[in-house]
Amino acid sequence: MKPRSAFWRWRHARPFWGGLLVFLGGFEIFMTVKAPLPVVVHVGMQGFIGYLLPIVLGLLGILLVFNPAQRIFYSLLAAVLALASWITSNLGGFIFGMLLALVGAALAFAWSPDKYRPAPEEPPAEDQAPEGPPGVQPETSQSRPRHRRTSSGLLSGE
Repeated sequence: MKPRSAFWRWRHARPFWGGLLVFLGGFEIFMTVKAPLPVVVHVGMQGFIGYLLPIVLGLLGILLVFNPAQRIFYSLLAAVLALASWITSNLGGFIFGMLLALVGAALAFAWSPDKYRPAPEEPPAEDQAPEGPPGVQPETSQSRPRHRRTSSGLLSGE
């Protein structure tokens, strides 16, 4: 198997395609808000919300790529805002921007960080037998409760 490039590893460590599609959906919706008046199908809520919604969608797309730990929240918020763009921003950027953002949000929501995690390099040696039944810690002085330890500890007052 040939080694992967650094960009490939970076891209697969985050919901890259979902974030990119959410960003492009927000950009497309923003461009339809800036369209000339004869092209505009639905003006929406006149003003701020028509511009704010696609800007927030673009920001969510960037956050999905650069902060993948919060991908669930960002993708759910992107899906809700993409659906809200139907009312506020020219039928969701003439439907195309809304669909881009919805597909991107679904891809980001479904992305799993464990899919491309490298496999362990070497399995543990089989000649080492575990001491006792599996999952049971061997008896040590530190595994006993403080009142049953044989040696004096810091809290014993000695």
